Amino acid sequence: MGIFSPKTVSVGDLFLGSLIPGLLLVVLYIAYILLVAYFNPDAVPLGDGGEKGQPMRQKLGRILPNLLPPLLLILMVLGSILGGFATPTEAAAVGAFGALVLAYQRKALSFNGLKEVVLSTAQVTAMVFLILIGATIFSLVFRGFGGDELVESLFESLPGGVVGATLLVMLVIFLLGFILDFIEIIFVVVPIVGPILLAMGLDPVWLGVMIALNLQTSFLTPPFGFALFYLRGVAPEEVETSAIYKGVIPFIGIQLLLMSLLALWPGIATWLPQWVYALE
Repeated sequence: MGIFSPKTVSVGDLFLGSLIPGLLLVVLYIAYILLVAYFNPDAVPLGDGGEKGQPMRQKLGRILPNLLPPLLLILMVLGSILGGFATPTEAAAVGAFGALVLAYQRKALSFNGLKEVVLSTAQVTAMVFLILIGATIFSLVFRGFGGDELVESLFESLPGGVVGATLLVMLVIFLLGFILDFIEIIFVVVPIVGPILLAMGLDPVWLGVMIALNLQTSFLTPPFGFALFYLRGVAPEEVETSAIYKGVIPFIGIQLLLMSLLALWPGIATWLPQWVYALE
């Protein structure tokens, strides 16, 4: 799987590696929704103000003003990283400034709202740093007692070698996604198993994209999937929570399907970084 193995892997390389898999995941989502709409139209009702006979020009006139500004903001943030014009931290500042501009343009910017956002950001940042500190202490103690050597010997004894070790790690991350947030998994599990898998010859970009895609399922897996809580908060009261849980099963399956495709054809994640790396 070592198709693309530069000496160092930057955040830009990981963004490039995840670009094609991310777009492919979007295509699979759209294909599934179109199939559902075709075979079961009642499951995909028209939105507010939607009319079957409405001209396409009117539909675009209603959609584009709301779609283009946030899409342009996303392109500015990701484009600055992929183009090497800004680090992820600097790109985050660009995104925050662009979000303020959009809020001001929509006349939704106020001092109270800005104060609430700053406090919420400070709380989330403090939470992440506390998790990072705890995970670092855990990793140091784990390595101090020879835990990394134990994990390495376990991986080497598994049938299938690196393939068996990768399958075990992906299965553990998938199961942990049911009960843990992706932040905890990244800070606690990945520092332990990541270096061992890389030492076994796995491509760092491919491994990073696979882990990120696996962590994506944690947003949908009950009972602690964040996306499920978001949907529960915006869904009408007549929509049962059990119906939401059942509704996400096909999308979890789509993500697992893409992981299988990525395992069979690693070039889906490594081709674009390899091409950009060759140009440099």
